[in-house]
Amino acid sequence: MAPTWVPNVSPDSPFSLANIPFGIISSQADPAPHAAIAIGSHVLDLKVLSSYATFDEVFPALKNHAGIFSNPTLNEFAALGRPVHREVRRTIQDLLSAETSRPEVLKDNATLREKALLPQQAIKTHLPMSIGDYTDFYAGFHHAYAVGALFRGPQTALQPNYTHLPVGYHGRSSSIVVSGTPIKRPVGQILIDPAAEPKQPTTAPTRRLDIELELGCFISTPNELGTSIKVTDAEDHIFGYVLLNDWSARDIQAWEYIPLGPFNGKNFATTISPWVVLPDALEPFRTKGIDNWTPLQGYLNEGKEENVFNIELEIELQTPQGDATSICTTSSKYLIWSFPQMIAHHSLGGCPLRTGDLLGSGTISGPSIREKGSLLELSEGGKKDIMLYGMDVRRFLKDGDTVTLRGVCGKPGEKVGFGDCVGRILQATPP
Repeated sequence: MAPTWVPNVSPDSPFSLANIPFGIISSQADPAPHAAIAIGSHVLDLKVLSSYATFDEVFPALKNHAGIFSNPTLNEFAALGRPVHREVRRTIQDLLSAETSRPEVLKDNATLREKALLPQQAIKTHLPMSIGDYTDFYAGFHHAYAVGALFRGPQTALQPNYTHLPVGYHGRSSSIVVSGTPIKRPVGQILIDPAAEPKQPTTAPTRRLDIELELGCFISTPNELGTSIKVTDAEDHIFGYVLLNDWSARDIQAWEYIPLGPFNGKNFATTISPWVVLPDALEPFRTKGIDNWTPLQGYLNEGKEENVFNIELEIELQTPQGDATSICTTSSKYLIWSFPQMIAHHSLGGCPLRTGDLLGSGTISGPSIREKGSLLELSEGGKKDIMLYGMDVRRFLKDGDTVTLRGVCGKPGEKVGFGDCVGRILQATPP
């Protein structure tokens, strides 16, 4: 791929010309949230770009969608479908290329360039989509096995249904926040002594606040109530991907989850990264996921092996004193179910998925201890210390801790990544 004329695009930037992720920004010049893409250490303001006199000629796919990049979310753009996303992305890549076929639009247009190309430090990011519904799956095989082994032993670590279908639960879209939003420690019912009989809960701030490293997937085009999406068509219903931190209060979760599953132990906050990486940007990084030894039901058979992405993932934990430690490095290839399989199963009974709906992969962990995507695993159920820089340790999160998720793939100069997914823990409000 040709280099970009945009200044200061580091070879290590996750926002190379090979990426072009979409997001929602605001700036001092325009405080109303609107669309942009990330390129290096800058953003290209798509609302400003759309003011170009011959915008409709440059972007013919958007000719009948005036003002689409002035919207406060990407939902309308997402709903146009993957062929339009692909064409728009390619056009933006051409405009930003050093060998652009249209230098008069941006490269040689100092007036428009000055207004449209903004430093990332000068803008604020917002939730990229209006999220109607959120479903979190459990497709990270090594996480599912490790957690099951902690509580049930290795022989019964995986439930009988695990390799037959993508297990999931319905989460709360109202508490999904964009990277950088502080996270208040939740209050709930917990057991101070889980071994005591009879069980007597107390209402208090969680003592076992955890993280979960996940990928998120946004739905673009919907299906009607009573219809299902074929697994071979499901990729056409995907707008793009984000990093997702499914914050979890393990003690609240442990007391409440039987028999209906997670509730207050999960619904207080979920953080996503601000930039939506389109599927076309991730296509070169397809790989084979975890082998599923169970014969699949027909509706889950994709007919191909390379159905997940090999994205390098990382968790960094920074203490209130400012000491930062990388506590996990793993890969998104450790999924036993792909997002098309999740979509096919989710819609199997006729459930309508809508534009902007968010699906979470479930915690992504690898086979080794350094690849565990949650503190629950890293601390072996809260029994072992996780060593940090500055002679500090953790088993679960403390107030003032900052957690950053990162994900990137590709070689220097052509990296495709998500940027940081960040949340800092605030003290609980007393019950």
